[in-house]
Amino acid sequence: MEIRNLGASGLKISAIAYGNWLTHGSQVEEESALACVRQALDEGITTFDTADVYANTAAESVLGKALAGERREGLEIFTKVFWPTGPGAHNDKGLSRKHILESIDGSLRRLGTDYVDLYQAHRYDHGTPLEETMVAFADVVRSGKALYIGVSEWRAEEIRAAAELARELRVPLVSNQPQYSLLWRVIEPEVVPACRELGIGQIVWSPIAQGVLTGKYLPGQAPPAGSRATDDKGGADMISRWLEDDVLERVQQLRPIADGVGLSLAQLAVAWVLQNDNVSAAIIGASRPEQVTENVKAAGVELDEATLRDIDEVVGPVVTSDPALTKSPRL
Repeated sequence: MEIRNLGASGLKISAIAYGNWLTHGSQVEEESALACVRQALDEGITTFDTADVYANTAAESVLGKALAGERREGLEIFTKVFWPTGPGAHNDKGLSRKHILESIDGSLRRLGTDYVDLYQAHRYDHGTPLEETMVAFADVVRSGKALYIGVSEWRAEEIRAAAELARELRVPLVSNQPQYSLLWRVIEPEVVPACRELGIGQIVWSPIAQGVLTGKYLPGQAPPAGSRATDDKGGADMISRWLEDDVLERVQQLRPIADGVGLSLAQLAVAWVLQNDNVSAAIIGASRPEQVTENVKAAGVELDEATLRDIDEVVGPVVTSDPALTKSPRL
């Protein structure tokens, strides 16, 4: 497993991280989820990403159970705060001081650990002063409940403002967690340049575009039975944007490129995001252990310039790159 620094920090993480957004406590039965985590550990993955909102807190509990008994110093455990949890009352969401300080305790309890390595603001909160949010995160760090802080799906100007406050508060803001793939490149025009300047690394989610970049979805055909596109617990909604025939046709045209470098389509997609020097890790999910085994083979792969150009020529007409598409809701 390739190991990288998270941004300009001293924290080292596995280039492939394991995430349980749409799986643990939701799509996948608990025993299968535990098997996937065990496989991730066997493959050398040390970095695990979750959030309190995933499966309405159940995902954190499943991950905590799966990692119980592992040497804590050998793991990097990440979680997030922002979205509504619990009964959904007015303070059960957002990035207020109250919600952050209450949420970190709940996350630690479910994860079965005294601290998380990275605590992330899951979206930008338009209803809370940024200074209040950053002071609360600083207090979480100083209490020893988190070692580093990060954000997820923040715009470049929001990241810059948070980084300035983090410097004043002397707390390590080290990461952003955006969606990023061959097909979804909205971070490239603004977020990546800002983060390079600030020493902030990307921990990217959905590097295979909800599974579309595996090539299993074919133009003109119904989605395979049991696939994410048929999941009524949220997976189908997320993947629907990619299920247009023009996108699926372009994905199939990537097959000769993948074959030429000895990779599967999924491995090619994960390797591609890891070529970006601002990407510290790519998060993979899995419903079966063998999916973990396949995807980790992308770690350490170097795609040459000719291959990268060939990929761009194929997918260029269906790439989304408008930075304005990075938005946080007003809760």
